[in-house]
Amino acid sequence: MRFLLAIFLGIAGLITPYSVFAESADVEAVIEGVDEDKLTLVLDDGKKYQAPEEFNFDGLKKGVKVVVFYTETDGKRVINDLQIVE
Repeated sequence: MRFLLAIFLGIAGLITPYSVFAESADVEAVIEGVDEDKLTLVLDDGKKYQAPEEFNFDGLKKGVKVVVFYTETDGKRVINDLQIVE
């Protein structure tokens, strides 16, 4: 039984998409642009960050310094969390 379980877990590990293993990262930068319709932020690092549908854009505008916690998935930087730096 343990042998079958080991084989099953090995196969499951091989067919699991690699995006599951994506690591979270963070960046501290100043907002260059906000597009609420497209759910994106552009920071002064020149990168575009995709926000989830339920994201709250209150207080976010050009010139605001933020720390963005994101995960890179399918070539997109998806925002997990965001904090405004006072």
